[in-house]
Amino acid sequence: MTDAEIRLEYEAIDRAKKNPAAFGVLYEKYFDRIFNFIYTQTDDEELTADLCSQTFLIALGNVHKYEFRGVPVSAWFYKIASNEVNRYYRKSKSRKVYSLDEVHLRELFDKQEEEYSEDILARLIEYMRDLPGEMLEVLQLRFFEEKDFKEIAFILDISESSAKMRTYRALDQLRVKFNVKVKYHGKE
Repeated sequence: MTDAEIRLEYEAIDRAKKNPAAFGVLYEKYFDRIFNFIYTQTDDEELTADLCSQTFLIALGNVHKYEFRGVPVSAWFYKIASNEVNRYYRKSKSRKVYSLDEVHLRELFDKQEEEYSEDILARLIEYMRDLPGEMLEVLQLRFFEEKDFKEIAFILDISESSAKMRTYRALDQLRVKFNVKVKYHGKE
């Protein structure tokens, strides 16, 4: 995100602090991304719609408290969404679901300009399903949501070094399962 884009987001937050109707600009900009982020953790459209609505209601209700923390405004929405998903699973006492989207995985392979087969893709999905939820969450944020480590740390309420460590451990586990050297071309 460029400095100009970040500045526009903060201007939108400032307008929303004065006039809640101005919050609509941010809602429109981030609704689809937050909906998809939640959906990958629920695999249920109705539940996702409820949690997404709750996320934006909480954000709107707390926009007057928003303070710059060195990350884009979007990280604030992701943090609220992550908290709402976790709260739902704690209350329902059910296991968190991660819906691995083959389209996103194909895009990752394509970005790396690596050759891959359907067998490799199927194995990757299988191996990712075996990862602990906290590792899947950092991989989702890092590679599918394209968040940097500072944003991941903010969203998950962990240190930046913990965000890096979780990411690298998840990648190492995948590497071991594949029994090959995995290339990592991430943003630092």
